[in-house]
Amino acid sequence: QVQLVESGGGLVQAGDSLRLSCTASARTSDTNTMGWFRRTPGKDREFVAAVSWTGGRTDYTDSVKGRFTISRDTATNTVYLQMNSLKPEDSAVYTCAATYRTSLRGPYYYWGQGTQVTVSS
Repeated sequence: QVQLVESGGGLVQAGDSLRLSCTASARTSDTNTMGWFRRTPGKDREFVAAVSWTGGRTDYTDSVKGRFTISRDTATNTVYLQMNSLKPEDSAVYTCAATYRTSLRGPYYYWGQGTQVTVSS
């Protein structure tokens, strides 16, 4: 079973940038697609972005298009989420996920522990 470990969260000001990293314990079919989700208290978990391991297809939720970029490093089994022009409403716990599915929207079956991103105004 693949394990996912995130890093890179923190406290920043509006307009700043952060890069989140998610490293998978192995490259298997369970990581055919990898994505990022976020959750704030009282809200459902929200899809943020995803990338296919082979071919590098990407998908984003509308609210982050043009600001966030998802990418993967096949040599290190790592997926990155570069977040630019951060807004207070981007504050959330960001969680990495993986699935054997080829659909970028999942469903996802493997989840990391999450990393907190807080954007102050």
